[in-house]
Amino acid sequence: MSFSSDAKAEMCRVKPENDSCALAECYGALLFCSTFHAAQIRISTSSRAFATRLISLFRRAFGFSFDSAPDKEETGRLNLRISDSAKIAVIFDRFGISPRHSVSHHINLAVLEEDSCKTAFMRGAFLSGGTVNDPEKSFHLEFSTSHRSVSREAHSILSEMGFSPKSSERSNNCLLYFKQADPIADLLTTLGAPASAMKVMTAKVDREMRNTITRRVNCDTANADKIVLASQEQIDAIHRYAARYGLDSLPEPLKSTALLRITNPEASLSDLAMLSFPKVSKSCLSHRLKKIRELADEEAAPDIEE
Repeated sequence: MSFSSDAKAEMCRVKPENDSCALAECYGALLFCSTFHAAQIRISTSSRAFATRLISLFRRAFGFSFDSAPDKEETGRLNLRISDSAKIAVIFDRFGISPRHSVSHHINLAVLEEDSCKTAFMRGAFLSGGTVNDPEKSFHLEFSTSHRSVSREAHSILSEMGFSPKSSERSNNCLLYFKQADPIADLLTTLGAPASAMKVMTAKVDREMRNTITRRVNCDTANADKIVLASQEQIDAIHRYAARYGLDSLPEPLKSTALLRITNPEASLSDLAMLSFPKVSKSCLSHRLKKIRELADEEAAPDIEE
């Protein structure tokens, strides 16, 4: 599976908070899907998890399912269709759309009054019309829709949520996209894929570390190289521990030291000591980081003393 597929599968494990959120997620999926008009609805996806989730969401939101859906053995692109005019009329009515008079789609914000509904809407939009690149190759996340007004209004919704996407067009589709690791990780976390978000941040740290090492080597600064390499080992240990037990399981002094190291990958122990609050000595920080490495290397669940 691709990184994008993994992220979508992770989002599909999020349970809608209520019926309104289920409806909002369906709304996002429809406005960013392949075909959404009065004659037919067609949602095409390569994600089996999303196809399964859609069937459940539609039953919860509208009381019925698709006219045709992929069977369990089907592979490749999976298509879910509704051609029944009565069903389409119900869907249009739930979103306040007039199939006879609507020339182009707009987002009915009355359906998205709660913050949780806005999040659910954008999750549905990403699952239906979004993709995110493997962070080991490049940082890029985008939403794609054929509806220009929808893209513009979704931009406003993302802005309300604290995000600032860029806009573009490609092959008659309107795009909202991000190319920086931090907002991509934050958005993935918001939409329900924190594990994928951590992979993005890990890739960012690794990339910055590799760039730093290259710069140091080119400048022939051996001492700086030692600091960077030691920092990388410490960060790797922190990530190993976090993946197995979660940083919240650490006592507060060790947790604060771990977060300080992750957010300052290039800093020496002396620099970290200066940045710490409350102030601690360089030797104290060294002892804490050594303790975290020992805990990360233990085979069984560690017995952590305060």
